[in-house]
Amino acid sequence: MKNTVRRHRNRADMSQADLAAAVDVTRQTINAVERERYDPSIELAFKLAAHFDCRVEDLFDPELNGVGTDRDD
Repeated sequence: MKNTVRRHRNRADMSQADLAAAVDVTRQTINAVERERYDPSIELAFKLAAHFDCRVEDLFDPELNGVGTDRDD
């Protein structure tokens, strides 16, 4: 899922380890999220948004990957 976590982290002048500690996950999890290799849980998405004082939608945009569009159901 496309996201702006890295941009927000860089603006906050934080390392991946700093952010991981702030939201109680591993540095590897933050790395995987930033590289769009791992979609975070809803809980983690909300923790990240709360940490950066923004909306989840400001961090993650599932429609950029086609998720949530043209659904058959």
